[in-house]
Amino acid sequence: MELRSKITCPACGRQETETMPTDACQFFYDCKGCGTVLRPHPGDCCVFCSFGDVPCPPVQEVRLPGAAAGPCCATS
Repeated sequence: MELRSKITCPACGRQETETMPTDACQFFYDCKGCGTVLRPHPGDCCVFCSFGDVPCPPVQEVRLPGAAAGPCCATS
């Protein structure tokens, strides 16, 4: 499982590599270049799934062979 993802700001193009949380989704991200607040696209669970080069850990788990399909970041 990959825990780091490179987020690219759609407003200014700045890229930052960030460590993703493993116990929650990250709904907001402040661009360090222009200050734009990134929010997930409709249908995505977090900013890493929308703007990162690696999806969040829950989505990665669902994609593993033999993993049960389920919603990302679902509450237990």
